Amino acid sequence: MRHHRLLVPGAAAACLLLAVPASAADATPGAPGIGDSYYPSYGNGGYDVSHYDLRLKYQPTTDRLEGTATILADARQNLSRFNLDFALDVSEVLVGGKKAAFAATGDHELEVTPAAPLTSGRPFTVVVRYSGTPSKVVAGGFTSWLRTPDGGVAANEPESAWWWFPSNDHPLDKATYDVSVAVPDGTQAISNGTLQSTSSKLGWTRYNWRSSKPQAPYLATLAVGKFDITTDTTANGLPVINAYSKDLGGNAGAARASVERSAEIVDWESTVFGPYPFDALGGYVPNVPTGYALETQTRPFYSPKQFAKGANTSVVVHELAHQWFGDSVSLKDWRDIWINEGFATYAQWLWSEKEGEGTAQELADYTYASHPADDPFWTVEPGDPGPENQFHNAVYDRGALALQALRNEIGDEDFFAILKGWPTAHRYGNASVKDFVAYAEKVSGKPLASLFDTWLFTPSKPAASQARAAELSPAKAPVRPKSWQRIQDTHSAHRH
Repeated sequence: MRHHRLLVPGAAAACLLLAVPASAADATPGAPGIGDSYYPSYGNGGYDVSHYDLRLKYQPTTDRLEGTATILADARQNLSRFNLDFALDVSEVLVGGKKAAFAATGDHELEVTPAAPLTSGRPFTVVVRYSGTPSKVVAGGFTSWLRTPDGGVAANEPESAWWWFPSNDHPLDKATYDVSVAVPDGTQAISNGTLQSTSSKLGWTRYNWRSSKPQAPYLATLAVGKFDITTDTTANGLPVINAYSKDLGGNAGAARASVERSAEIVDWESTVFGPYPFDALGGYVPNVPTGYALETQTRPFYSPKQFAKGANTSVVVHELAHQWFGDSVSLKDWRDIWINEGFATYAQWLWSEKEGEGTAQELADYTYASHPADDPFWTVEPGDPGPENQFHNAVYDRGALALQALRNEIGDEDFFAILKGWPTAHRYGNASVKDFVAYAEKVSGKPLASLFDTWLFTPSKPAASQARAAELSPAKAPVRPKSWQRIQDTHSAHRH
């Protein structure tokens, strides 16, 4: 968040003197990556985005997307050029209202050279005009644009923005958004945040969405198709918007029976994690063939397969818990994925406890006993799983085991104080696993490095005593909690 202060005349003059325009001699290119340890080419250096304004037009029958993106940013160095992450065709780029040179490099980089160097500390505006057929664009060997029978969807992790708008695509650079989408009459466009207005003209309906709180690019979503849309408000007045494809078939009832409980679930999660951090909520279920769900900010994406076995509030609990853990408090580096997935999984365990379908300790005991010592499950380190295992079940389940071990070590009072205090302390910011360990030690007053090393950074099964499951043995295996299989189904389909 940026705070603007009024300056006295002398101070204003001093600032103007300090902001000397950059010259070609002292300007250098921004880095083509933000420095992530897993994805070195993701994000970009040299600037920080504050706002994206996207004005789009999408034709579902041809999957044709046309757009103009206006990006407000601040230079962090004297920039001779900079990069944006993007994979569609670009026809024009303006920087500060002047035409800029541009070139596509690699499979998702747009290299922009402004007419004059950009000065460190000064804001600048970028306008990008573009078009393409997103489902036919392959970057990194895949596409994150999901085609549906009546439209398309952008929802994936750790990347989806490349297929529909240019961005600084890393959670370290969060921004606010205005997303305006024109679609043929009778078709809807769903995105994040609040619906500001709709208008219709010459056979096209335009939907205007706004995300007023900082949002990582991969958490921005767009879904175009024919939806049944339900609206409501929470007890404290937050707008709730849910959307369901009209052709979900046998999964339609179960999807509604689950997602329509979003407001209730957020109300409960607010008692555990503190105040809900955003100004809208809901979810959407498009007719896509994929199996995963995703915590797209304020409006999670759910595939129909999540509801193939009936109502599934557990997955809704998981994705809505991410609004605190992953969306409001975002990771600093993709190796920190545990601070997203471990906590969202533990939220499912707490929901199970609330619903009388197995306590968190019972789920921990059963999960621990379900994986023998030679199971490869234990070789994945949730605190640094590697990009190939970023969404491995161990990140979810062993990640939740780490939190149960913490709860057992420090007691419920400090543990639940941490669950509320952590999202408040880092609201709308970024944090790492190391930051969480330090925070837990501060709140509890106990040294916890050894506990976290055991559960997050050791490629072997912790001793039974460390799991508080010393009484467990093959002859005395724990009873499987009612909720356990449903949680497992959620995770196995949660590969983004």
